[in-house]
Amino acid sequence: MFEINIDDSKYKNIFFIGIGGISMSALAELMLYKGYNVYGSDRSPSINTEKLEKNGATIYYEHKKEHIDNMDLVVFTDAISFDNEEYMAAVKEKIDLVDRATFLGAIMKNYKYSIAVSGTHGKTTTTSMITEIIKDLEISPTIMLGGQLKDIDGNIKIGDEKLFLTEACEYKANILKYFPTTEIILNIDEDHLDYFDNIDHIIKTFKGYVDNLHKDNYVILNIDDENVNPLFPIDNCKVFTFGIKNNHANLRAKNIDFNEDGFPVYDLYLDNKKINHVELSVLGIHNVLNSLAAIAATYVNNIPLENAIVGLKNYKGVERRLEEKGYYNGAKIMDDYAHHPTEIKSSIHAIKNACKGKLYTIFQPHTYTRTKLLLDAFANSFDESDVIIITDIYAAREKDYGDIHSKTLRDAISEHRDNTFYISGFDDIVKFIKENIKKDDVVVTMGAGDVYKIGEMILEK
Repeated sequence: MFEINIDDSKYKNIFFIGIGGISMSALAELMLYKGYNVYGSDRSPSINTEKLEKNGATIYYEHKKEHIDNMDLVVFTDAISFDNEEYMAAVKEKIDLVDRATFLGAIMKNYKYSIAVSGTHGKTTTTSMITEIIKDLEISPTIMLGGQLKDIDGNIKIGDEKLFLTEACEYKANILKYFPTTEIILNIDEDHLDYFDNIDHIIKTFKGYVDNLHKDNYVILNIDDENVNPLFPIDNCKVFTFGIKNNHANLRAKNIDFNEDGFPVYDLYLDNKKINHVELSVLGIHNVLNSLAAIAATYVNNIPLENAIVGLKNYKGVERRLEEKGYYNGAKIMDDYAHHPTEIKSSIHAIKNACKGKLYTIFQPHTYTRTKLLLDAFANSFDESDVIIITDIYAAREKDYGDIHSKTLRDAISEHRDNTFYISGFDDIVKFIKENIKKDDVVVTMGAGDVYKIGEMILEK
């Protein structure tokens, strides 16, 4: 099993293949801070790589085998293929080679307490909520996020080695490589079907994740989620539950309402006893569940409840999660990372609930596999949007085999509703939006690719 003592390691020169990724860049920044010589490669510069270079990292914007000369350790992302020049050279030269998740799991073990936020949806938002609660504690936590949070000026906050907070993605069963002291499972849904066989395979993986815990550890579960319940019985660790609908939840939100800004407010109950009132500053009923998970994480780690109440009130959101970008002729322009049917439905519902005019949704499907295998679910996810624009599929790590197209999704949506369009070019989408939107309308760009650029183009002077 791979291990690393981040304060005293034999690995002095570390190379990150895919260093610009949101998790890889955070790991690289931590190692820079700890005094390691950090090198890496990626396809193009980004806000993450520019920050790393400013802090002393050496980064190449192409992949060449000679880059790993004199390296002690090579860390690689899931996004690369095994014919990557640097990866193959590391294998040939017998340089220690480890994937991102294994490296993160080893880093986690350097901390006395660790909180890992998992689930198909809501990881970055929930981790950011917890960040807002704990970032100013005396213990000075170390935090790694899957997004950019203004309050910590990026995707990482480096503190001491008592408390570590991170996201834990289930893709390729990576969660099995993590051994936190507190696990949060927000929900379990069908996704990453290029790796998982079906929902049962995903549930089994989460069950294995829970099995990593010991008797003094906690697992925090959303028992409103039907796919979480098969994880029971759990007898290897402590269990703490949350929910809205389930009367048996330890932590529960009741009397949910929305203030004049459309933000949820609710009464907080612990073991069926009201203990406080919670006010959020982000949209969506799904964020009530995320906030309950954040409160639960702080509660089981003996962080005062008042910190959680104040932190959640102050939390204004994280980049690309129901993010308000600006206004164009009185219409609000927003951006959201939603790229799964469940996420799309939740985000659209949240926006529509606070929208006075029409809602225009510009969706960029993310990966051919996801679009093909979840096509029917995608087709029924946009019902509350007044106008839908589907643009080309963002390939990410995949190849286009020609068996799925954005027009297929457009046609599936159009079977039961009007005002659904396929538009390929970003310039053409911007033209359509500017010609049609009116005051009080909302335009949201949606997807995990580069669809956010459309909003930026609309707002350009």
